[in-house]
Amino acid sequence: MASTVLRVRLIGGDRMDITYERPDVSGEDELIEHVIATLSEDAGALHGKHGDRLVVLYGRGVAAIEVAPRGAVL
Repeated sequence: MASTVLRVRLIGGDRMDITYERPDVSGEDELIEHVIATLSEDAGALHGKHGDRLVVLYGRGVAAIEVAPRGAVL
Protein backbone atom coordinates (compact mmCIF):
# COMPACT_ATOMS: atom_id res chain seq x y z
CA MET A 1 0.00 0.00 0.00
CA ALA A 2 1.32 3.42 -0.95
CA SER A 3 0.45 6.58 0.94
CA THR A 4 1.45 10.23 0.58
CA VAL A 5 0.43 13.68 1.72
CA LEU A 6 -0.53 16.12 -1.01
CA ARG A 7 -0.56 19.88 -0.49
CA VAL A 8 -3.33 21.04 -2.79
CA ARG A 9 -3.78 24.62 -3.96
CA LEU A 10 -7.32 25.20 -5.16
CA ILE A 11 -8.35 27.56 -7.93
CA GLY A 12 -9.80 29.96 -5.36
CA GLY A 13 -6.37 30.26 -3.69
CA ASP A 14 -7.06 28.11 -0.61
CA ARG A 15 -4.63 25.35 0.34
CA MET A 16 -5.12 22.09 2.20
CA ASP A 17 -3.11 18.99 2.99
CA ILE A 18 -4.74 15.71 1.99
CA THR A 19 -3.59 12.19 2.82
CA TYR A 20 -4.04 9.90 -0.17
CA GLU A 21 -3.49 6.14 -0.20
CA ARG A 22 -4.11 3.26 -2.57
CA PRO A 23 -3.84 -0.39 -1.55
CA ASP A 24 -3.14 -1.58 -5.12
CA VAL A 25 -0.08 0.67 -5.65
CA SER A 26 3.29 -0.32 -4.25
CA GLY A 27 5.47 2.79 -4.52
CA GLU A 28 5.11 6.51 -3.94
CA ASP A 29 6.28 7.41 -7.46
CA GLU A 30 3.58 5.22 -8.99
CA LEU A 31 1.02 6.75 -6.62
CA ILE A 32 1.96 10.28 -7.67
CA GLU A 33 1.66 9.33 -11.34
CA HIS A 34 -1.81 7.96 -10.57
CA VAL A 35 -2.81 11.24 -8.89
CA ILE A 36 -1.61 13.29 -11.85
CA ALA A 37 -3.33 11.03 -14.38
CA THR A 38 -6.61 11.03 -12.44
CA LEU A 39 -6.78 14.79 -11.93
CA SER A 40 -5.93 15.48 -15.58
CA GLU A 41 -9.11 13.71 -16.73
CA ASP A 42 -12.28 15.77 -17.27
CA ALA A 43 -14.19 13.80 -14.63
CA GLY A 44 -11.17 12.95 -12.46
CA ALA A 45 -11.78 12.71 -8.72
CA LEU A 46 -9.69 11.46 -5.78
CA HIS A 47 -10.93 10.37 -2.36
CA GLY A 48 -8.56 11.36 0.43
CA LYS A 49 -8.54 12.47 4.05
CA HIS A 50 -8.07 15.86 5.64
CA GLY A 51 -7.69 15.04 9.31
CA ASP A 52 -10.63 12.77 10.13
CA ARG A 53 -12.74 14.02 7.23
CA LEU A 54 -13.22 12.35 3.88
CA VAL A 55 -12.44 14.75 1.04
CA VAL A 56 -13.30 14.31 -2.63
CA LEU A 57 -10.93 16.30 -4.78
CA TYR A 58 -12.12 17.13 -8.30
CA GLY A 59 -9.53 17.93 -10.95
CA ARG A 60 -11.40 21.02 -12.16
CA GLY A 61 -10.91 22.78 -8.82
CA VAL A 62 -7.19 22.09 -8.44
CA ALA A 63 -4.62 24.70 -9.46
CA ALA A 64 -1.50 22.86 -8.20
CA ILE A 65 -0.37 19.87 -6.17
CA GLU A 66 2.80 19.55 -4.12
CA VAL A 67 4.01 16.25 -2.70
CA ALA A 68 4.91 16.54 0.96
CA PRO A 69 8.66 16.44 1.52
CA ARG A 70 10.20 14.33 4.21
CA GLY A 71 11.61 17.34 6.02
CA ALA A 72 11.14 21.03 6.59
CA VAL A 73 10.61 23.28 3.60
CA LEU A 74 13.01 26.21 3.86
